[in-house]
Amino acid sequence: MSSTGQDASGEAAAQEKAQEKAREKAQSLAEANEYRQAYRRDKAKSQTVGNMVFAMVICLAVVAFLIIVTWRPKHEQVKAVEYTAQLQDARKAAPWVRGPEPMPSGWTATSVEFHAPQQEPITWHLGTVTDKLLYVGLEQSTMATGKFLADRLGRTADDGTATVAGATWQRKVLLDRKNENALVLVGSGVTTIVTGNAGYPALATFVTALH
Repeated sequence: MSSTGQDASGEAAAQEKAQEKAREKAQSLAEANEYRQAYRRDKAKSQTVGNMVFAMVICLAVVAFLIIVTWRPKHEQVKAVEYTAQLQDARKAAPWVRGPEPMPSGWTATSVEFHAPQQEPITWHLGTVTDKLLYVGLEQSTMATGKFLADRLGRTADDGTATVAGATWQRKVLLDRKNENALVLVGSGVTTIVTGNAGYPALATFVTALH
């Protein structure tokens, strides 16, 4: 082979080798570029999620702050009524009508009703709320005892007796109402009921205040 042929062959090999290196370099550059782009995308996503979480935390903190600042406990509103004048009027028609004089401390009268038709029976009602926001009501009538008890209390079960203010009262458990009891006194044609969900001690406190 002539020297000219050898030179041409060597030059071709060199060119091929150079091209191979160029391809390898280009591939490396492309891979590096793809890696950088992928890194930027991942970083952008991470920053976006982080910003969203941060913004959500700030928003929740602001809402919690506003709730704490503006929240006020809601107390049950008790609408008081004046009952003493109606009590005195009722006693003029029915001397057996009774009422608390004075009302136990912290208790509030919330309803009052006197019903005196031309013919009996006469009924008297006074509803109160205790200082613990529990109910105690007074019911009196000349209606037949069994009918009056059924009308005001529903089904009941006997629960013994209690001596309060010198009188023996029948204790009743109200079967149709949860956690409600009653004290019942029958005498001289009048049935007196003190009932509510405040418990027997509170019922007895109310009975003691009756005059």
